Order: sequence, then C-alpha cells, then structure tokens
Amino acid sequence: MSTKTEQAPVAPRRPHSFTRHGITVQDDYAWLKDENWQEVLHDPSKLDADIRSYLEAENAYAEGVLGHTAALQKTLVAEMRGRIKEDDSSVPSPDGAYAYFRKYREGGQHELFCRMPRNGGTETIGLDGDELAKGHDYFKFGGSRHSYDHKLVAWSADTKGSEYFAIRIRDWESATDHKDIVEETDGGVVWALDCKSFFYVKLDDNHRPMQVWRHRLGTPQDQDVLVYEEHDTGWFTHVHESTSGRFCVIAGGDHETSEQRLIDLANPDAPPRLIAARQDGVQYSIADRGDELFILTNADDAIDFKIVTAPLASPERSNWRDLIPHRAGVYVLDHDLYAGHLVRLERANALPSIVIRDLTSGEEHAIAFDEAAYSLDAMGSYEFDTTTLRFSYSSMTTPSEVYDYDMVTRERSLRKRQEIPSGHNPANYVTTRIMAKAPDGAEVPISLLHRRDFVQDGKAPLLLYGYGSYGHAIPASFNANRLSLVDRGFVYAIAHIRGGTDKGWGWYLDGKREKKTNSFDDFAACARALIATNYTGEKRIVGHGGSAGGMLMGAVANRAGELFAGIVAEVPFVDVLNTMLDDTLPLTPPEWPEWGNPIESEQDFRTILSYSPYDKVAAKPYPAILAMAGLTDPRVTYWEPAKWIARLRANMTSGGPVLLRTNMGAGHGGASGRFNRLDEVAIVYAFALWAVGLTDRNA
Repeated sequence: MSTKTEQAPVAPRRPHSFTRHGITVQDDYAWLKDENWQEVLHDPSKLDADIRSYLEAENAYAEGVLGHTAALQKTLVAEMRGRIKEDDSSVPSPDGAYAYFRKYREGGQHELFCRMPRNGGTETIGLDGDELAKGHDYFKFGGSRHSYDHKLVAWSADTKGSEYFAIRIRDWESATDHKDIVEETDGGVVWALDCKSFFYVKLDDNHRPMQVWRHRLGTPQDQDVLVYEEHDTGWFTHVHESTSGRFCVIAGGDHETSEQRLIDLANPDAPPRLIAARQDGVQYSIADRGDELFILTNADDAIDFKIVTAPLASPERSNWRDLIPHRAGVYVLDHDLYAGHLVRLERANALPSIVIRDLTSGEEHAIAFDEAAYSLDAMGSYEFDTTTLRFSYSSMTTPSEVYDYDMVTRERSLRKRQEIPSGHNPANYVTTRIMAKAPDGAEVPISLLHRRDFVQDGKAPLLLYGYGSYGHAIPASFNANRLSLVDRGFVYAIAHIRGGTDKGWGWYLDGKREKKTNSFDDFAACARALIATNYTGEKRIVGHGGSAGGMLMGAVANRAGELFAGIVAEVPFVDVLNTMLDDTLPLTPPEWPEWGNPIESEQDFRTILSYSPYDKVAAKPYPAILAMAGLTDPRVTYWEPAKWIARLRANMTSGGPVLLRTNMGAGHGGASGRFNRLDEVAIVYAFALWAVGLTDRNA
C-alpha cells in the first residue's frame, strides 16, 4: 500500500499560548491533553471524545501506511517467538526449607510463581499469572514476596497499565487469596518478622509515592497506619528489605540527593530511624551486617562513589569511615552484603566487573570476562548467611548465563544457559566496540553486533539505539529479538552517550541540565563515526529510543535528521518544557534536578526551550518517524507524542511519513504478556526494515 494514497490526519490548531519569564510560547496542540487526565489513568473510557477520535484516526493511518508489512510482522513475531523457550524457568533460589522460582507454561503469556523443597521435589504453584490475567485486557505483576514463615505470599498487579498496583495476600497451601486488598500502591511489600503485617508505599492522586503505610492482615485498608510521609513533592519514596533481612529500609530521594530510614522488622510498631539527614547532592544507600552499616555514597566529592562503614547505633555522617576509597573513573554501581563477604559491581571504560571482598581478611578478587563488550550483574539472594553468589553474564552474541559462585573457593558452576529453541550459534556473529569523537573531543563508546559474513562497505543498514539520561547505562547484553534485524543484514549498535553512567558518574553529569545537548551531539557523532568507518551509510541509519531516549530521538530528528532513514520513538518524552512547567504531573517535581526547573529559573526555561523536541520542530525535511504511545502511561503521558506528531506533520517541508501509534489499553511498558509485546517489537522492526528499503515501500 502506498503512503501517497493514505490520508494523514490533520489535528486542528486551537490557538493557545503562554508567557513565562517574559517569553511567549505558542502551543496550538495543547488541547490534546485531557483536562481530566488523572481520571483517564484510572479509567481510559473517560478520555475526551475529540481526543479519542483523533488518536484512533492516527492509529488507522499508521495501520494503513504499514499495512503492507503485515505479513513481515507475522514472520518477525514467529521468528522472535521461536527464540523463546516457552516453558522457561528461573534457577530456584533457596530460602530455608524451600527454593523459590518463576516459570512459564508452554504458550503462557504470564509468569507462574512457584516453589519446591530446597533439595528438590514436587513443585507448588503459588501464583498463576495466566489464570489471574483472565478477564483483563492488561495484566502485569508488580512485586511478590513470601512471608518469613513461608505460609503466605504478598503479590500485586496492575490491570490498566497505569502502574497503580493492588496488593493481595495468598495462602501457599490453599492457593487462595485472603480478603485483604490494598489499593493504589507501587507494588512493593516488606513483611514484618511475625508475618502479621507488612509495609507498602501508597501512590497519591498525582501518582507519586510519598507515603509508607503498614497493613495488618485481616483489617481493611482504611485502618492502615501511616508510618512515614515525605513532604517534598520532588522526592519519591520506596521500601525494601535490608541485606540481612532485619530491617525495612525506607529509601527516599530525587536524582541528586537521597536519605534512608530503618524500621526494625522484629518491632514493626517502632518509628523509622534516620541514617543520615539529607544533604543536597549527597546520595547514599545502606547494607547492614551485625552492628555495622556498609554505605555506598558520593559524599566528600566521590563522583564515582565509594563505600564507607558506620556503626548501626550511630550512623550519622560524622561517623562514616572509608572502606573502599573513591577512584576516579571506576564507578561503583551497587553493593551487596553477605555474612562474610562484601560484593560490589563496578564499571570502568563501559565494562563491568564484580569485586568480592572477604570481610575477615580484607582480601579482594574480581570476576571479569574477555569479550569486547558484555553485561554482568549480581542477582542477590534470599539468604544472608551464605558463601554463594549468583550472577548473570551475557554479551551481544552470547545468550544469558547464570552462575553460582563460591566466594571462598572461587569455583563457579553454570546453573542455566538461555536456550534459543530455534537455534543460535554465537560463532555466526561478531560483537565489537569502536569510539566516536564528540564535537568537544569526548570519546563515546559504541557497542556493535553484526553477522560474521557482514561486509564493511558502507551499504549496510544500521539500527542505532540510545538513551542517555538519569545515569542509566545501556548494557551490551544479549537480546534474541535483535537477531531478526541482524540476520536481515542490519548492524545493531548501542551508543553509550553522556547522560548515562557508561563511563562513570561524571559521564552522567556531563549530559544533564545545561549540558543536556551533549547527549544529542554524542548520538549524532556516533552516527557520523559509523558512517565514516563504513559500518553504514548516510540515510541508512534508523535511530531508536524510548521514554527519555524518545526525547533523544526527537532532538536528533530536529538537529541531525539528515543522517537518518527513519526514527522510532517509543513513549517519547518530547514535550519537555510543558511537562516541566506542570507541577501536578506525576514525575515533574522529581525531574527538576535532571532537567532544571523552568517555573523558578529563567535560565532553565531558556535551556529546555532551546532543545525541547516539540518546541523545536521546524519547517525542514524530516526522516520517516514512528512514535508509539500508551494511553494510560503515567510517566510519559500520551499527549506528548500526539502533540509532537501533529506539529511535525503541520510544519515539515518534506520527508516522512510521520506516524503515531497509541496503545489504547496500555501504559509506559506497552502491551502486557511476553508474546503480545512481540507484536509491538515487530512493528518497530518492520518500520525499520521499510525505512531502509528492505521491504517494498509501495507493495
């Protein structure tokens, strides 16, 4: 089907402007934001009729333009599904008399939560996700945690895609739920040691996690006890168990500052105890062992973080003592603690390693691998008094492997290797890394995956993925779906741009607030480097990013669109200025440290306005663009991509087409269910193949 015969929807311009700091901004598509957006999150049927009509027209147009790829999409889904071990299961994790694990049944969309006797035996299904999802268009598990006496499991689910999770309590033996229902939570649960109550975080009307409550089993939610309330709307609050299992940790913070409190789970009525008072720019997280805390922090200008110790009885800042000093360029991502060992996950030069410290002798050793680019992660344990560390390893060519590692003997045993039922030979693929030089001289790593028979002549199509915000690094890990592009001749590339922590915390600081445009310049520099080294050619690249990575896509489309054949922006954060000016939106106040506060600061207003993708749409050519949204998304609201596509279509001089596809029954994560999600991946890949001419554009 030709794009020429498709009539693109035209969103009416409804003149609207506002003035702030003496600067007037025109926003003629503001009407696409439903005034009752909070209600829509809870009940999508309440969406304004005009807005619904427009979104459905956009969906029909996108379906029409990409309709000729329907057979290709089905082929892609079949390929990707063929790489999934349908009855896959996790490695059982021991805890007391049992070992807990998750698995799928053949053909099942959702996980089953199971256990068996610790040393093997008959398995019991506690939660059947497929059964629980029946009758719901959308279903997603939140958290699940068995009680310390192993009789109960607290579990949560979201049935609208709006990320409001309801908690229920299930009896392991009878596989039935108690009457308790705790609504509008973030999904997490921490049990008290007596298993008669649990702690959880309640979301407010603006979808912010601000309050910690305690629920006593057998009582209605309106009798729950408020344990802690955060009054700074820029801070989010979450709860988790401490490493030893003795405490509930109340962890609060924004993107720059943090603060933690402890509740003794043996005495759940006791008030939370502060570790160290918040101090602007200082972040910390705690692990506990006996009467001592091990604290990961950036205090004292430790940009790439260090680990200090402090007595549990008096953990304030004045009592912190360095254990693992700060080393510039060696970023300590995380730490975990066991009875006899401290484990830390580090990254240097965009490659991770796990370092194990014997807490008796102080001796250290590292677990590392030899590939040019790989991903490594410690997986944690229910048990504290153990010498077994479980970790996972993968690379862009090597499927995920799970190992148990004896921290004393240093012996590792492979517990699971990801199976690819349709077959996968890592020797048929190559993963490598090159560097791109940014305009200011920064060296930006690019991880690459291609077939071994790839010819480096500048003609290959290439998908370039990027994110570059919040300090999130993009690991060079295995993803079976990508093979559907690579086997069709694509090179798959990850741009490890500033704004992430791929090269340390300083790499993140260099890509935020007034330095945000470094992220965009880095991504464009990666595209140019890939062209210069003949991995691909101009207009042979498809850019891909989601959420804040979708903002990256929007900015790059404005600034360097000529390099790209196509751009895919999933749930893209493209209306940055308007969102940061609306302090009622769920994520706005916590986001000010990341982007700036344009309400208070004229400089921040001008900085954001200078790059905000929606505001910088210009009368110029644009590549083909596919924007994907979720109607009930509380993180990147549906109207951001809707407004962006409307303005693009009204202003661009040539190129395109620009398409908007809104999932009317899902939120930020897209479709629920492991196979339904493949339908959305197939649309992205079919668009990418079409954009570079590998499908018949006029068929």
